Amino acid sequence: MTILGKWTWQGLGDALFSPKADGVEVKINAVRQGLPIPVFWLLGKTQAGKSSLIRALTGSDKAAIGNGFQACTPRSQFYDFPSASHPLLRFLDTRGLGETAYNPEEDLAWCANQAHLLIVVLRALDMNQAEVVATVQAIHKQHPDWPIIVVQTTLHEAYEGDAGHLQPYPYLQSPFPPQVPHALAQVLLYQRNWFNGLPAHFVAVDFTLPEDGFEPADYGGEALWDTIETVLPKGVLGLLRGTEHHKELLDFHAQQAHPHLIGYALLNVGMGTVPLAGLPLVLAVQAKLFHSITSIYGLELTRRLYAEFTSLIGVSVGLGLLGRELLKLVPVYGSAVAGVYSGAMTYALGKAFCVYLYGVERGALPTAETIKATYNEAFSQARHFLKQKDN
Repeated sequence: MTILGKWTWQGLGDALFSPKADGVEVKINAVRQGLPIPVFWLLGKTQAGKSSLIRALTGSDKAAIGNGFQACTPRSQFYDFPSASHPLLRFLDTRGLGETAYNPEEDLAWCANQAHLLIVVLRALDMNQAEVVATVQAIHKQHPDWPIIVVQTTLHEAYEGDAGHLQPYPYLQSPFPPQVPHALAQVLLYQRNWFNGLPAHFVAVDFTLPEDGFEPADYGGEALWDTIETVLPKGVLGLLRGTEHHKELLDFHAQQAHPHLIGYALLNVGMGTVPLAGLPLVLAVQAKLFHSITSIYGLELTRRLYAEFTSLIGVSVGLGLLGRELLKLVPVYGSAVAGVYSGAMTYALGKAFCVYLYGVERGALPTAETIKATYNEAFSQARHFLKQKDN
């Protein structure tokens, strides 16, 4: 290991095992508070499938979603993913539409300048949706710039006999292809006509549990992500969507750690906007990530684990930390470029550390080549998406 590489890894080690306050927490929290959080406002009747939609988008289990909702108004609640302290996405859920008279003014006031996307959730065979449609029209009148996605759920309720999901997915085509059952096509089109004159996008989905017997259980999920990405910036969403199925990271702990990786990566992107936010702040954020991941795996972060990991990943990453500082010297765009660079490095370090801990758990450490390949792939992917976000 070169002297420069050893120096930068030593800096991260100090942040891990000898943290110094010196106002670091205040600065980190200030950046965290300033990060944009996409707010998905979910509108629909009870049992329309809103919780299933959240589960499909976030990968959280049903119990975690149920326990994670918090009241924000007397008639509404929100769910932060992956946690209230490190949210990447916020779902605002308006309850009771259709069952009782609903005046959206209070919710409009609460989420003014917060919501980025209105998702209307309709049960495909439920034709009693007048209250929902009226609410959407009222919201659009006050916020005409908000994108609207209408998600039609529980398609299987209209299947006949032992019919399963149609493949390839046909519901983004217009008109529907002939293999779509006539009765189902009729109800879907009938509901879509309610939103004539509104800038609405339509997706038909069927989110079920594995024991329900429908494959895939997240039918229409890809179409929903595609639609979301047409109306929102792709950076964070692409990172959330595109990396959780990495072949080395299919264990339970890695799936739990994945959103935390993104959260800390975004935090270090934000550091690029803070004047004089140097290497110590970046290292402090990465240290927090290492502690968070180790905790998720049920392990204790020790100096031995850290030394073993750094020996596997090698000197090049340590030099990359120093390279982040050199990038800040670039005129005009230096800090922004350094922020994306730091965020991508943070994400990639987290991915590589997950692969390492996966091996520690099973008593079979990955090779240095596997660790480095994981880091390089994750760094390239994260830099691509974070550049999209920054633009």
